[in-house]
Amino acid sequence: MNERRQIACTVLLCLAGAGLALFAATRTWTVDVVTRPEPLPSLRTPRTGGDLLPWLPPLAVVGLAGSGAIVATRRWARRWIGVLLLLVGLGVVAGGAYGLRETTAWALACVAGGLALAAGGALTALRGPSWPGLGTRYERAARRRGDRPTDAWDALDRGEDPTLS
Repeated sequence: MNERRQIACTVLLCLAGAGLALFAATRTWTVDVVTRPEPLPSLRTPRTGGDLLPWLPPLAVVGLAGSGAIVATRRWARRWIGVLLLLVGLGVVAGGAYGLRETTAWALACVAGGLALAAGGALTALRGPSWPGLGTRYERAARRRGDRPTDAWDALDRGEDPTLS
């Protein structure tokens, strides 16, 4: 597999894992039932994964942002992003594992998303520095001598169109 395909697959793996974890963390994991005396019905209070573990949805959002950072960084910065995503993925796995004590389906989905995010982070940390970065068209052009912010206004004063050069 070439390097561009590796980076694309890794970013998609991280996005899918973080997206699944975020979706699972916002679903109902448990329902608290408080029984009341007759004739009153029982009170049912649904609780999401985010209600049980308030740090879980923001951690998944960090995973989403880190997935985009894989593409935007190069070399050693990309390696650090990979380590960060690995740790974030392990944190999401821990949160889902905690939820497995009381629930099953959505906490298990959160664990799966965290594992995918951690795997993508590990791949990025190991192989990321050798992957290509964004093209130079995304970088700011180097300033040339005499290239000042006021040059466009000076050209207008001389009657020239600065957008044509």
